[in-house]
Parts: sequence; C-alpha cells; structure tokens
Amino acid sequence: MENPTGQYHHDAPEFFRKWGFWAVVAGAASLLLVLVQIAGPGFEPKPSVAAQVGEIAGEIKRSAWRTFLGLPKEAVEPETYTSLWTYAVFAAPALGIVAIVLSLFSGIARENRKYAAYGMGLGCTAVLFHFFWWLALLFAGIALMIAIINNIGDIFSLS
Repeated sequence: MENPTGQYHHDAPEFFRKWGFWAVVAGAASLLLVLVQIAGPGFEPKPSVAAQVGEIAGEIKRSAWRTFLGLPKEAVEPETYTSLWTYAVFAAPALGIVAIVLSLFSGIARENRKYAAYGMGLGCTAVLFHFFWWLALLFAGIALMIAIINNIGDIFSLS
C-alpha cells in the first residue's frame, strides 16, 4: 500500500527486513546455545567424578583381563537414549556459520555496517568458542587417560 509521500508502507519495522539484523539474532542465539551447551549437562543427574573414574578403570581392567585370557569381547549395547545436548553440538556452530553468511549478505547489500559487524563478531565468537571448548575437553580426556595409564599396574592387580 502506498502512503501520500509515494513510499510503500510495510507493517514490519524496517530493521526486520535487513540481513544484518538476522545475522545478529543468529549470532546471539548461536553464542547462547554454545554457553547453554557447556553449562547444561552439568545440571543433569550423574554419578560423582570418582565413581565415573572408577567405572572407567574397572572397565579397562575387565577388558584387559578378557584379552589376556583370550575370552571373547562383551557385546556392546547400543545407546537408546539420545540427549538433547547431542543436537546442540551440531546446532551451535551451524547457527554461528549462518550468522557469518547473513553478515556477508548484509555487507554485500550495503546495509548498516554495525549489524554486519555485530553478526560477524557473534557468529565467529560462537564457532571459535565452541571449537576451543571441545579442544579443552580433548586435553582433559588425554590427561585422564595419562593418569589411568600411569596407574596401569594397579589395574592389573588381583586385589
């Protein structure tokens, strides 16, 4: 519909029709999803760290003795429950990449540079933070495995 000044009138505010605005929204959602993904599993009920490490060590001991004695391996039961956090692992960086692409579209369309810069910054931060979080988890897992291997003598003890 055209108003008296000759311009078309739209119901939605103008910034809703900008690539940069949606880039900022996607980047913020991505960064929020990364932070929730990091903190969220901590709220799920689980055994203590000592019990988990004990279970890992016990499983290694049982597996080592089975292999040493030539017994067949235990059948692996498939996990039937898929946690919501499994999907967040893929959704968070994907949404960050969407924010980066939308920021590029905003820059190409010569929209407000602030929206494009904010969207690009949030998207890149989410992707990099997600990457460094998994890298930190990898290093923690390696440290745990080193601690278990250092105590391999205790694993093979009969007591």
